[in-house]
Amino acid sequence: MFRPALTYIFATGGPQLLSGVARPLRWRAALLVLPLLVACQRGAVPTTQAITTPASAAAPAEASATSAFSPRVRELLAKMTLEEKIGQMTQLNISVINTTGVQKDVVLDSAKAAALVREFHIGSFLNGEAVPAAQWVRYSAALQRIALRESRLRVPIIYGIDHMHGASYVAGTAIFPHNINLGASFNPELARQTARATVLESADLGHHWVFAPVVDLGVNTYWPRFYETYGEDPLVASRMGAAFVKELQNNSEIAPYKVAGSGKHFIGYSDPRNGWDRTNAMISDQRLQEFFRPPFQAAIDAGLKSIMINSGEINGEPVHASKAILTDLLRNQMGFKGVAVTDWEDIIRLVRIQKVAPNEKEATWMAIDAGVDMAMTPYTTTFCRLVKELVQEGRISQARIDLSAGRVLQMKDEIGLFENPMPRADRLSRVGDPALRAQATAAARESVVLLKNDNNTLPLAPARVKRLLVVGPSADSRANLAGGWTLAWQGRPEAEYPKDVPTLLEALRQEYPNAKVETMPYRNAAGKLTLTAITAAAKQADAIVLALGERPYTEGLGNTSDLTLPDDQQQLTMAAQASGKPTILLMIGGRPGIIRNVSAGTKAIIWAGLPGYGGGTALAEIISGKTNPSGKLPFTYPQFAGHISNYHHDNNENSLDLSDFGAGFEKRDAKYKSTMLTEFGEGLSYTTYAYAGLTLSDTVLTGPGARLRATVRVANSGARAGQEAVLWFLTDEVGRVTRPVRMLKHFEKQAFAAGQSRDLTFDIEPLRDLSYPNGQGRPQLEDGWYTLRVGTQMARFRYAAGKTPASNSRPAASGASN
Repeated sequence: MFRPALTYIFATGGPQLLSGVARPLRWRAALLVLPLLVACQRGAVPTTQAITTPASAAAPAEASATSAFSPRVRELLAKMTLEEKIGQMTQLNISVINTTGVQKDVVLDSAKAAALVREFHIGSFLNGEAVPAAQWVRYSAALQRIALRESRLRVPIIYGIDHMHGASYVAGTAIFPHNINLGASFNPELARQTARATVLESADLGHHWVFAPVVDLGVNTYWPRFYETYGEDPLVASRMGAAFVKELQNNSEIAPYKVAGSGKHFIGYSDPRNGWDRTNAMISDQRLQEFFRPPFQAAIDAGLKSIMINSGEINGEPVHASKAILTDLLRNQMGFKGVAVTDWEDIIRLVRIQKVAPNEKEATWMAIDAGVDMAMTPYTTTFCRLVKELVQEGRISQARIDLSAGRVLQMKDEIGLFENPMPRADRLSRVGDPALRAQATAAARESVVLLKNDNNTLPLAPARVKRLLVVGPSADSRANLAGGWTLAWQGRPEAEYPKDVPTLLEALRQEYPNAKVETMPYRNAAGKLTLTAITAAAKQADAIVLALGERPYTEGLGNTSDLTLPDDQQQLTMAAQASGKPTILLMIGGRPGIIRNVSAGTKAIIWAGLPGYGGGTALAEIISGKTNPSGKLPFTYPQFAGHISNYHHDNNENSLDLSDFGAGFEKRDAKYKSTMLTEFGEGLSYTTYAYAGLTLSDTVLTGPGARLRATVRVANSGARAGQEAVLWFLTDEVGRVTRPVRMLKHFEKQAFAAGQSRDLTFDIEPLRDLSYPNGQGRPQLEDGWYTLRVGTQMARFRYAAGKTPASNSRPAASGASN
């Protein structure tokens, strides 16, 4: 969600955000020339044009839906005025009720808040930045007292906040790795632990509605919110997201409170055609169903109480105006019963940016008709007036308003907000609990991926190291380890991060107490590169750690047109390599930088992602060997800036058969084979794992209710303990719709002692594992051959829909693959 603290951007004397309710026209004009600052959560839209339905035609279905609400909600709806119901559908930003109009200031202006609740019956507020827990309690208590006093029916407000990787808008909390790192762990338990820490450190503070998890797919590495996803695979995103939702919404340790989650950003938001945030995605209905729907469906099936809508478009149709997406797909197909909330100013965006509506009134009608329940307006009450006018004109029915207002009230009722509206201050010792910080560090350890380790350069045993040089923009940075959505929307200046969080440099000094661990700037006071000095210092060291990476960013401010490692960091790397000493390259950042020009001369490469506050410790321990790396890439690491291909591409997408062009061209084919630097699911360890003996319980499945069990033996054939994520892939060899070359269908992570082996199984169910959806979401289960791969092992089997294979059919094979 966009947090347009424009005072952050115009910090050097620029105008401040509006401190009252109405935004001046000059700010509307300013935002027209700052479109990249208005970036939010996005989604996807199918090709079907939204159908306008008269209010009277929709009313019976809407009235039927409201009958499912709790008795409390039905009673409230019966008593509420139209204006009170519309107020429940409205969400305003903290800057319109705090004392300064600046987002970071969590200090309530009671008069502003009282006026908004009394006159517009506002049902929800959001946002803020990291302040001490006690300050949040004071703010929340004062706001809730005003809401209960000024609301005729004593309806509490629900407060929304972007706790993206831990309680990130509370000072002193455990900051976990971002989702892309959790995906690299292939361990859903870590997603659950992240959710638990989030609610333990924030639920008592009046943070009722957490805008997480992001279950978009990380399929476009240019996208600036790539790191907020669990990676490019729908199964990984499904299991991680479901684990997060269940813990967030069902944790009993925060009783009597409960918290609502919000899946983001429905749907297709993460695959913009040009890679820039909040722009158009081109996604077929079939691809939308097969790849983008499953993580949201898993979160909904886990009980998800709200979704946040994609700010962008699919095939040119804004999702906020798409009945096909928000009603036909989300409600009718997927069975979602909760609250659909817009992202930042997205109804206004239909007019200002996407230009599918001539004015805000028409945009408001389009959004509500499509299926929006709550508008994050977030600065003005214009939405309240426009919705009332639309109802009075008969364009929106009273029943439609009851449905959306009722969903908001139902969410409040389900989390116990009517019984327990006030925050509490008697459990604040939970904030900063060392046990939660230890879990965040443990998660970081499992999320780091060792991509290259020539000649066993790593680990660098402390006993063998007398001098270690650590250089690069992330060498002594806490901000770079944590990324965006930490303390504030775009992060904060380096000096504002907790001093008890070790940087990489500090952690390496702890890990190598008897060595000289030193750093030096790679730019001098004049800003020029100090490459000669770097090479000289590197020659004196036993090894060089190159801590590369990015400063924090998110949304439109993180847009890029080139993934290539910045030129100064490439020159820094080559200067270190020129010393002839071993170089260890750490990639620290929210998306994979292209390192093709420097990777060959680097002995070891570690993808660190955004490992959070425990990242410095985790990386230092992996470099020293105290921790055995176990992460595997949850995305395909591109080798070229202009070519990105996900692991589940179809056979035509990432291949070139040069024999088609005549004799002699086949020999040139090799240069096209390595379009990716490292494949999805790859990651090295300091031990080795051997896969053997893949067997199938049968060679044919004869119907949708059949089941086939695959068994493989995995052994730790090395000399030290470790963890191995076992990934099972299936290939549908022939399909009416071109099939992916492979799809992950099952994974589990296990700990192995040195020399230990165990048999692991995967039960293949045809409807779940062999079918794929058509564009309407109906499963297609076709006869044919399938290939199963796990580790080095491969086996084939057939689905025959109740028939036995012909005698001349190819037999299923098992054993090692090439």
